[in-house]
Amino acid sequence: MESTIQWPGKSGSQYQYWIYPLDTTFKSAPGNYIYAKLTAAGWVPLYMGQTVDLAARLGNHEKESEARRNGATHIHAHTSGSEAQRLAEEKDLCARWKPMCNDQLVA
Repeated sequence: MESTIQWPGKSGSQYQYWIYPLDTTFKSAPGNYIYAKLTAAGWVPLYMGQTVDLAARLGNHEKESEARRNGATHIHAHTSGSEAQRLAEEKDLCARWKPMCNDQLVA
């Protein structure tokens, strides 16, 4: 399996993510992440988000059990600088993919 994936946003921008098993322990760093499942047709995003601390956020995420129930097999993540960049990326990706576990940003 490839170790990275390019997720395109609605804007046409491409975002590179590393692919990790669900049980991965992350280092403390700001970044964006995607709970995803691998299907015969390819990766399907179930939840997309951003955080100031990947370790704290993904260590006890309120959407993890919902993502698992919907077939999540991996977390795609990458570190990112400013909060404005992370929020813009999250909004762009949610607008394109409309992940089923996101309650906001998918209208």
